[in-house]
Amino acid sequence: MKNNTVSDRLISLKQIQLQLHSDSGPVEILRGIDLDVERGETICVVGPSGSGKTSLLMVIAGLEPATGGSLSCAGHDLGALGEDQLARYRCDHVGIVFQEFHLVPTMTALENVAIPLEFSSRGDAFARAEQELLSVGLDHRLAHYPGQLSGGEQQRVALARAFVTRPDILLADEPTGSLDQATGHKVLDLLFELKERNGTTLIMVTHSSELAERCGRQVRLVDGLIVGDDAGDLLND
Repeated sequence: MKNNTVSDRLISLKQIQLQLHSDSGPVEILRGIDLDVERGETICVVGPSGSGKTSLLMVIAGLEPATGGSLSCAGHDLGALGEDQLARYRCDHVGIVFQEFHLVPTMTALENVAIPLEFSSRGDAFARAEQELLSVGLDHRLAHYPGQLSGGEQQRVALARAFVTRPDILLADEPTGSLDQATGHKVLDLLFELKERNGTTLIMVTHSSELAERCGRQVRLVDGLIVGDDAGDLLND
C-alpha cells in the first residue's frame, strides 16, 4: 500500500464493506477495503469475475452506499451525504465510462454530452459540449443520434460526456469491452490523452493485461478483499 500524504490524497477508503441482499440471504461483496488514492494517479483494478471490482467503482461514485467503513472522496464524506448531495458530488467531481455506452438514444451526441452541464444549470452547456466533442474528433457528428454512430464513436461521445465537467475522478469499467481491438486501442489512447490533459485521477477496471501495464498502479481484488497493491504486474489470470 502506498504511503500517501494527506495533502495529495483524493480518495480514502477505510474498512469499506458492501453487503447486498439476495433471495438466499445477504451477500458480502466488499469485505473491508482499505485504499488511498493520490490526486493524478492512474490505477487499474484487476481480479477474477465476481471479486467486487465494479462494486468498488460504484461505491466510490456514490451510486452504491457502503454498508460499513468510511469513505472520503474529493473532500466529501460520502456516508454523510443524502441523495441530492451525492448527485451534486458526482456532477462536480466524478466522470464515469462504462463498457456499454449508456447514451440516451433519443438525444444527439451534442445533447448527450451537455447533460451533466445542464444538471449544473450551466448557461454554456452546449458550447462546452461542442468543444469537448471537438476534442475527441467528433465535431462533425454533433447532430447525430447514438444509433447513427459506430461503437467507437459512441464510446468517444461517452468519453466527452465524462470529461466535459473536468472531473477530479474518472471511473472506467472495461471501457473497451464492447469494441474490436483496433477501435479499442484508439479509444484507450484518447482516454489516456484526456486524462493527462485534464490532470484527472483515473481508476479503471480491466481484464486486459496490456491495458493494466499502461497504468501506474495495479490493485488486485479477490473475494471482496485487496490482495495486492503495487506498481508491478499483478495479472496472473
